[in-house]
Amino acid sequence: MRVLVLGAGKTGKLVAEVATERGHSVYVLDAKENKEAAALTFPFVTSFDVVIDFTTPEAVVQNMRACLAAGAHMVIGTTGWYDRLPDMRGLAERKQAGLLYGTNYSIGVQVMLQTAAKMCEALKGAGYTFSIEETHHTSKLDSPSGTALTLASVVKAAAGISDVPVDAHRVGDAAGTHVLVAKSSSDKLILTHESFSRRGFAEGAVRAAEWLSTRTGCYDFQDVYTKI
Repeated sequence: MRVLVLGAGKTGKLVAEVATERGHSVYVLDAKENKEAAALTFPFVTSFDVVIDFTTPEAVVQNMRACLAAGAHMVIGTTGWYDRLPDMRGLAERKQAGLLYGTNYSIGVQVMLQTAAKMCEALKGAGYTFSIEETHHTSKLDSPSGTALTLASVVKAAAGISDVPVDAHRVGDAAGTHVLVAKSSSDKLILTHESFSRRGFAEGAVRAAEWLSTRTGCYDFQDVYTKI
C-alpha cells in the first residue's frame, strides 16, 4: 500500500515509521512543501492508496478539500475542525472518496469512552457530578483536546446532563492523559487513561488506513475501531 502522510511533526513522523514497519511504501509531505495544499494535485494524490493527515486545524480542511475532490481515502488524525465535518462528509460522498476521522486513534481511549458511557449511565440520577481533566504537550494547538470534548459528549449523553466542565493543561512533552471524575456526597469514582507515548495513536491511525483503503464513505473511528 502506498501511503501519503501529511505533517512531519512528532506524530506524523511516527505514523510514517509505523506504516513502514508494517510493509507499506510511505511518502511524508511537510508543511513547507504543501503550503495551502498546493502540492496536492490530482495526479499526485491519486498515486497513493491512502492519505493520513496529522497537520493543524488550519491546514487540514484545505488538505481534505484537495484530496477528497480527487476521490482519495483519507484518515484524519488532526482535530479542531469538526465544525466543517458536514461539508467534508458531503464532499467525500459526492466524489465517492473515503474519509475516516477520530479525536483519538488509541484503542485504549476508545475502551475508556465505552466504559465512561456505561459508568455514567449507571450513575444517572444518583446524585453524582462529573468533571474531566486533560493534560497534553505544550505544542498541542487545540484546548481542550478533541478527546476531552468527545469524552464530555459521551458523559452528557449517558448521564442526561447538559454540561461537563473540562480542565485543560499543557505541560512539557506529555503524550496525553484524560481523567473522568464522578463525585457524590458519599464517594468518588475516577476513570483515567494515560498515554506513555504517541505510538498507540500512530498504530491506530495506520491500522485505520489499512481498513479504509478499500472503502468509500465517511466513518468515525469510535464506531469502527473494533473492526480494524
